[in-house]
Amino acid sequence: MQAVAMASEIEEKNNASSILGKRVKPFDILMQLLIYLSAFFSVLLLVGIIAYVFYRGVSSVSWSFLTTVTSAVKQTTGIAGNIVNTLYLVVLTLLFATPIGVGSAIYLNEYAKPGKLVRIIEFTTETLSGIPSIIFGLFGMIFFGGICHLHYSILTGALTLTIMILPLITRNTQEALRTVPQSYRSGALGMGATKWYMIRTILLPSAMPGILTGIILSIGRIVGESAALLFTAGSGFLLPKTAMGYLSKILESGGSLTIQLYLSMAKAKYDEAFGIALVLLVIVFFINLLTKRMASRLQVEKKQ
Repeated sequence: MQAVAMASEIEEKNNASSILGKRVKPFDILMQLLIYLSAFFSVLLLVGIIAYVFYRGVSSVSWSFLTTVTSAVKQTTGIAGNIVNTLYLVVLTLLFATPIGVGSAIYLNEYAKPGKLVRIIEFTTETLSGIPSIIFGLFGMIFFGGICHLHYSILTGALTLTIMILPLITRNTQEALRTVPQSYRSGALGMGATKWYMIRTILLPSAMPGILTGIILSIGRIVGESAALLFTAGSGFLLPKTAMGYLSKILESGGSLTIQLYLSMAKAKYDEAFGIALVLLVIVFFINLLTKRMASRLQVEKKQ
């Protein structure tokens, strides 16, 4: 009986201490308030930027603005050529960067043995992601434009952007591959599958949501880049007049939407600049929406 009484006293003391520990402290209230204020400020800042750009730019956006090019003779103002140039840059950059980035991640995660070489490659990748874009532009102008004799062209800009987004695709693919359970690898190899067959049929499909997220985020980086393209792609905005012209356009100067936005601001054409900014915001919004939709759909298919 005495032991039972002592046990009950100890339990009461523990309950009392836990109740005291759960009391709300002023510091906790202050930190919670700061967290809510930070979240509210972030949302308010985003809404404020979107609302201001929409207010200043919606009057400039029209069907002719999106489907024509600027012409003093026809007295038209449009960004159709810049939209086409941006699409060229996105497609070419992804064609170059995706195989290299995904292949590098597969090598680092599945083939390379942990050691000095892997650490050097990962350090190089992280260093590349922190270099200012204007330095990439300077390198692209000298190497691709000068040494390779590509001059100011969409191809020069795409090759420069390839170096810029490689770290993003590589790191996202690495993280996606690491989320695949080790049992998937062991089970496939235990059943007699070769390593490449296991990677191609099991690892890559399982990691596809993360890989696609990295690729689509890279598209946002390409669309929003301006400093590197100013030195490499030039500022041409005219549309080709023939089908062969569209094929040879990659070797010609081509300014993206961000380049045209910069030039419009430099010429004090603020309404046109805000119109381009609104188009860019819409593009980025749909890119983020596409990222979430595709990632969620692939997650559902993966669970099924």
